[in-house]
Amino acid sequence: MEINPFFYFFDPNRRVYWLFIISSLIIGLIYLWLNPKTRKVNFSRKLWLHPSAVLDYVYFVFSSIIKVVLIVPIVIGATEVTFFVNTWLINQFGWIRIRSFSYTEIMILFTLSLFIFSDLTRYLLHRLLHSIPILWEFHKVHHSAKVLNPFTFYRVHPLENLLFGLRYSLTVGLVTGIFLYFFGARLGLIDIVGVNAIGFIFALIGSNLRHSHIHLSYPRFLEKMFISPYQHQIHHSKLHNNRNYGGFLAIWDLIFGSLTHSKQVKFIKLGIERAEMKNFAKFYQLLFYPFISILKKL
Repeated sequence: MEINPFFYFFDPNRRVYWLFIISSLIIGLIYLWLNPKTRKVNFSRKLWLHPSAVLDYVYFVFSSIIKVVLIVPIVIGATEVTFFVNTWLINQFGWIRIRSFSYTEIMILFTLSLFIFSDLTRYLLHRLLHSIPILWEFHKVHHSAKVLNPFTFYRVHPLENLLFGLRYSLTVGLVTGIFLYFFGARLGLIDIVGVNAIGFIFALIGSNLRHSHIHLSYPRFLEKMFISPYQHQIHHSKLHNNRNYGGFLAIWDLIFGSLTHSKQVKFIKLGIERAEMKNFAKFYQLLFYPFISILKKL
């Protein structure tokens, strides 16, 4: 894996891939043109050079290196999980092959299954990070941002990165192992430059706006299916951080009772409790304070 953080801008698997940045910029500029009252905030140096934003930029560089050096080597790979799941199914139920589907139908079904199941497991893990006290201490790193920008997405503690790495491997490995068992080698993914086509499209239509001050919302009926940028910004509000856990899809929040629509919240105040914000103001605090906080509580 590439250790140079600059590589992220040229990797379509990354949120800050250059095309996703440009598409979000275009959508954002259209929104600002239609809503001139919000231009002052979004073009302000106080926003982009805010100490919290500068910390995001610095943390992005170092966390990408930490991820490659410390996290990736110890995370089990999706290939290993795929092999285990496929072998276990064969040992339990023998050889089974479904041949009534065409290759195109299998590709569509596999692509949809990967996207939907991955989004569900992302929702579940995200909710656990908020509901389990020890995990919340680490997830506070992400929520401690006082302002939002695309690099806030990477303001994540290494332990959380580890958990999401495991989630990815287990999710992809489980789905792929099941499909491999039922369909054998007739397995393919509908992709765009190597990325699940559905995920690529969602990233292209403004995912970076979620971590921004552009309060783009969707009509209410759409926000029951898809998380809008403003819905995620609501999640970053210290008064509503137990709402809108969803990644791309809002249906999980709707099903499990954690959905809040944009029109329900007129004002948001970003961050966590004021007394705790000082504990996440420096780079080393983002890494070590969660451990200190846990020890204090124990």
